[in-house]
Amino acid sequence: MEVQVKARFIRISPRKACLAADLVRGKNVQTALTDLAFCQKAGSKIITKLLKSALANADQLGSIDIDSLFVKRISVDQGPTMKRFRPRAMGRATRVRKRTSHITVILDEK
Repeated sequence: MEVQVKARFIRISPRKACLAADLVRGKNVQTALTDLAFCQKAGSKIITKLLKSALANADQLGSIDIDSLFVKRISVDQGPTMKRFRPRAMGRATRVRKRTSHITVILDEK
């Protein structure tokens, strides 16, 4: 049985979040959490929270063996971009794009 968790509108660019997501794709959940604990990427904390949330959801279902769960699918999609302006020299302004991500994690039993 699958367990799915989504985090939407996360304030990290999808490119940065994908680096941490690629580390855990297809791994056992316990191994993935250990790898993320020692990873210094920006998205590792967010993905760690998502994996722990998915484990808690699986525990609440009761019919799933938590020790046999693995990361079946993890995807990082681009969310809406917040557009801000920053003052520059000689009265000009430049656009600053603050990107967001939608992260989906699906766990399954082996």
